[in-house]
Amino acid sequence: MGFLENSDVGIDLGTASVLVYVRGKGIVLREPSVVAVEKITGNILAVGEEARRMIGRTPGNIIAMRPLRDGVISNYDITERLLNHFLRKVVGRRIFFKPRVVVCVPSGVTEVEKRSVIDATEEAGARHTYLIEEPIAAAIGAGIDISAPRGSMILDIGGGTSDVAILSLGGAVLSDSIKIAGDKFDDAIVRYMRKKHNLLIGERTAEEIKIRVGSAYPRKEQVFIDVKGRNLVSGLPQTLVVSSYEMIDALEEPLQMILESVKGLFERTPPELASDITENGICLTGGGALLYGMDKFIAEQTKVPCYVAEDPISCVAIGTGKVLENIDAFSSGAIYDYKRGEYFDFPTQQ
Repeated sequence: MGFLENSDVGIDLGTASVLVYVRGKGIVLREPSVVAVEKITGNILAVGEEARRMIGRTPGNIIAMRPLRDGVISNYDITERLLNHFLRKVVGRRIFFKPRVVVCVPSGVTEVEKRSVIDATEEAGARHTYLIEEPIAAAIGAGIDISAPRGSMILDIGGGTSDVAILSLGGAVLSDSIKIAGDKFDDAIVRYMRKKHNLLIGERTAEEIKIRVGSAYPRKEQVFIDVKGRNLVSGLPQTLVVSSYEMIDALEEPLQMILESVKGLFERTPPELASDITENGICLTGGGALLYGMDKFIAEQTKVPCYVAEDPISCVAIGTGKVLENIDAFSSGAIYDYKRGEYFDFPTQQ
């Protein structure tokens, strides 16, 4: 038996959603990382999709919250209970069974943030926790051979962070992580609607606008959506028609910041790796890669070909799963063992 057993688990602990991969079974759970909590008692009333439907609609004694913000834990206690709920859901309630868990984290997290992820996961029921950086997991999940002696570039746009990395010979040569991603797209849409139309909308409405008509690049044909909110002048409910063309203006600021991160990495890239990337293109993963025209926007601004990975939302979880399934293929540089303070070199399977 290899280092990780069939029952071990990989977790993409995202700001917007949690994906869980069980070795030998694949992705078994995909839920929003939202928890509904009773204010006075602290009891958890709902987790995942059920809790997400409560956002913006709860009475005063209930809070629907996201315990992860900008890719890191903002509420330790709730995150631990969220993980406990999902781990129990996928491995059952066997008291004596504790899986080993690999958790994905953004490339720019601090030691304190790494420690909080590990502590929360082990408090939730993991026997031992290892960390893998999101761009590495995303690249593996997208089918990129990161062990090859040639440069690959990955841009993973999640809910809380955007991670960009140059990968070669099994590790990240250069990487950058910025706290500009899907959540900031939503915030930009809320601000735009308030400033341009005097319309106050909620987080869920902004997300719906982003998914249905959000655009990073002009569409061949405009699409429209009816947006319901509260007029800030009259104070009354109002419905407006918003076009995809307007969304290019609304999302300009966060998109430019992601673009600057990509350009900044290119400026530090060795010339041989830069030529490899020009040939292979930039791979886009994460939910943000699904924003209409994101690949065209990056390609036009950098003059480097771009493509969106197949099933970009699942790439990080699939990559974690591939590490779990093929231990022999991944050595030092793939997974970090915090307790030993080093990247773990897996023993060969017997």
